[in-house]
Amino acid sequence: MENVLVLENVKKAFGALKVTDDVSLTVPRGQALGIIGPNGAGKSTLFNLITGNILPDAGRVVLMGQDVTRAPAMKRVRMGVGRSFQIPQPFGGMTVFENLLTAAAFGRGLPEGQVSEDCADILLRIGLLPRANQLAGSLSLLDRKRLELGRAMATAPHLLLLDEIAGGLTEAECHALTDTIRALHGEGITIIWIEHVLHALNAVVERLLVLDFGRVIGLGAPDAIMASKEVREIYLGIEA
Repeated sequence: MENVLVLENVKKAFGALKVTDDVSLTVPRGQALGIIGPNGAGKSTLFNLITGNILPDAGRVVLMGQDVTRAPAMKRVRMGVGRSFQIPQPFGGMTVFENLLTAAAFGRGLPEGQVSEDCADILLRIGLLPRANQLAGSLSLLDRKRLELGRAMATAPHLLLLDEIAGGLTEAECHALTDTIRALHGEGITIIWIEHVLHALNAVVERLLVLDFGRVIGLGAPDAIMASKEVREIYLGIEA
């Protein structure tokens, strides 16, 4: 099976603080991987290393078989890395559809006329088609999260990175968004998802990665990982 992402002994430190400590990881095409860990564990830093927003001090980042360790973020977007952020920041004065058009045109390097049909299809798939002509700044939190997901999808990603996209939602809203993400994964999209809402992750992912102080302390099937004594003590605060 082809690997979409390979990390080899990736390290990143800010001064004396090791935020990514010798992380190695392989993500096959079509898999959904969840990442959990306490605040400050290095989860978002790992995403920044994958996307090229920051560069590692050591190790290799390989996307679709190509070494991109020193490649800039835009090149990685054009290669097929899409990302959502914890706090949605849409272009509030533009419509929902215009937000997707902008992401698609710049993310793919294509004229708007070539991506408009794809954007309409994405809006249908994420449940925002009825809001297509609504200003993004007037959306509810759930719909802003959907838009954040849609903008990442508009870049036509081979690898979709979701950073706490379920945070702040009610239980019903979380279930609705999880259903959308599960459907996208069912289409074959490779997903890496950082999340604190465990029931959302468990509904989608096949593997869980646990980080603590930048180190990988667990990687495997969700049930086995959550049954681990070390994971329960570090992540859940349960003395096992």
